[in-house]
Amino acid sequence: MLPRDLVDWLLATGEPSVTLRVLRELEGRSANDREVVSAREEIGSKGWAAGLLGLQLPDGQWASPGTGMEELYRPKYSATNWSLLELAELGATRSDPRVARGAELLLARASDPSDDGLGGGGSEVCFTGNCARMMTLFGYRDDARVRRAFDWLVAAQKSDGGWHCFPSPTGTLDAWEALAAFAVLPEAERTGPIARAVDRGLEFFLGRGLLQEGSDDYAPWTRLHYPVHYYYDALVGLEIVTALGRGNDRRAAPALDWLESRRRADGRWNLDALHPDIDGNEEYIDRGVRPPIFAVGFEFPGRASRWVTLRALSVLKQAGRL
Repeated sequence: MLPRDLVDWLLATGEPSVTLRVLRELEGRSANDREVVSAREEIGSKGWAAGLLGLQLPDGQWASPGTGMEELYRPKYSATNWSLLELAELGATRSDPRVARGAELLLARASDPSDDGLGGGGSEVCFTGNCARMMTLFGYRDDARVRRAFDWLVAAQKSDGGWHCFPSPTGTLDAWEALAAFAVLPEAERTGPIARAVDRGLEFFLGRGLLQEGSDDYAPWTRLHYPVHYYYDALVGLEIVTALGRGNDRRAAPALDWLESRRRADGRWNLDALHPDIDGNEEYIDRGVRPPIFAVGFEFPGRASRWVTLRALSVLKQAGRL
């Protein structure tokens, strides 16, 4: 049982995206529970998701009007692609016509034959994994374009079981989007190739303890963020591993210990930073691309975060530590 004062703090602002996850993931309420249904119905009409939807342009896009794929992707992290990612993670679905309009716009342009992306030869792991994940959360997992994206992600897996968002013979922990997409696909709907890719991907991440890659520690991976976009940290890794049923694997224990060590005396976790949070490699941020990158956040870094706290508690519960 969670302390009542901690639950009350999580629910105090009435943010429906937080409320929904607290009720479902921490309290174990059913999908048909009256309060669960009420929270789900409020997403998009109040709180963070409503704020994002209020920024949608008349043409269904965010930040950049235009008819190309580039306008849906830049500027980071306020353009359509990123806004839709955040809406998906906040619990919005295609039942909201504003979400459906933006999602279908992104799907149409990303799968345009002239671009050859979203499962075509011009696809890229970070975008394709993020898109497959968000579209599944929105309710598009049966769409042929989304299924094609999942198949492409299987084919893009490296021989070591990982993935990489840039050309490389080997995978990296930083390319987590494919495994995260598989994690939101119901197990009964994972094909044989997807199931095998999941097993190999889990071995890749668990074999590295979710944090160990290269000879030097990478500080941003031990800071807690939201939104995560395509940046990795250990909580992201733990969310994927526990969602796929491997939170009790002994190789996840050091990362779980790390997460528990970050817990404040009042039972909460801080939001450490907003992305981009780069340690000594500013070239990675923009690579000379303009317009510039804009940080987007719903809470203040350096303060207790309801969203990070509920994510951390959900991970610990799935791992059997609550």
